[in-house]
Amino acid sequence: MNLALADIRHRLGRFLATCLGLALLMAVALSMIGIYAGLVAETLTLVRSQGADLWVVEQGTLGPFAESSRMPGDARAAVARLAGVEAAGSLTFQTVEGEAEGRRIRMQVVGFETARAGGPPMLAAGRVLGPNRGEMVLDRTARLPLGASVVIADRRFRVVGLTDRVVASGGDPVAFVSLRDSQDLQFRLAPPAQRRADAAGAAGAATNTVNAVIARLRSGTDPARVAADVRQWKHLAALTQDEQEELLTRSVVQRARQQIGLFTVVLLVVSAVIIALILYTMTMDKTRAIATLKLIGAPDRAIVGMIIVQAMALGAIAFAGAVGLVFAAKDAFPRRVALGVEEVAAMGTLVALICLLASLAGVRAALRIDAAQALSG
Repeated sequence: MNLALADIRHRLGRFLATCLGLALLMAVALSMIGIYAGLVAETLTLVRSQGADLWVVEQGTLGPFAESSRMPGDARAAVARLAGVEAAGSLTFQTVEGEAEGRRIRMQVVGFETARAGGPPMLAAGRVLGPNRGEMVLDRTARLPLGASVVIADRRFRVVGLTDRVVASGGDPVAFVSLRDSQDLQFRLAPPAQRRADAAGAAGAATNTVNAVIARLRSGTDPARVAADVRQWKHLAALTQDEQEELLTRSVVQRARQQIGLFTVVLLVVSAVIIALILYTMTMDKTRAIATLKLIGAPDRAIVGMIIVQAMALGAIAFAGAVGLVFAAKDAFPRRVALGVEEVAAMGTLVALICLLASLAGVRAALRIDAAQALSG
């Protein structure tokens, strides 16, 4: 330990510069882990915010998030009558671009029945939707204040409530509106198209359509049993909450997980190679000093310990710097960076293992140094 610290003090400037470089590299790798965790959290935020035990969608689909799903509006009543169902509510989902305060805002609009299951979770500010149409509860990530006016297509909505970090899988803020407002936005035809549909005798004016029905079950009810009843008797598809989350994680973020995971592995391998080269160079710079230690009878374990301690100190300081950098800058990222104690601890353990393995290059070089080199010119 004393030998390692003495050598670090002797070359403190170079040691700290090396720590800074490694800290930047580790910060990128740690950011990748946080971005992936944030991606999963954002993907599951909306589906978890509804507090559903069961998702009922169009037969033959995996909607409403993984696939398109459309059902008649009376599907909710059919689901509500099933044994074990405590409450049910109809939902619609659509991604739109609105305009507010002179700028375009991409958002996911969720329509829900205000007196039934579904809708926004606990509000961060404002109030829930009232009986009047044209009201909206919007997430804070849209950066709009209470009372702001949002124009979607030819309809104007007033923001009456704000949620905190309720976003869609793409990171877009979620806007909650009444079911009738959302159905008009999604299913009502434009006047020219409506006239053509009327002339053709098509029922183009029907807007009583929903994308999904959620159900909350009574305590002790098995969601799998109710889902089986839906599929057997109602001729609809049904997924439990766990199945919906698994489907979202598998279908929505699978490729992103592979991409981010591969990039993170590459960064960690590069970090290991750099640490190994640094420790090897530091060892070779101390060739005469190590030879002198051997000449005066220092055991090999003292020399090996010196190199390992230096490697662990290098990794610890660099990792601490990386954690500080990421936590200082994570709120500036355009997407959520979710880093908890588990992620940081796992990354720290991995860095320690990398430093330990990387130190083997320096250890091998040190053990090959001949004590006679201390007497050479």
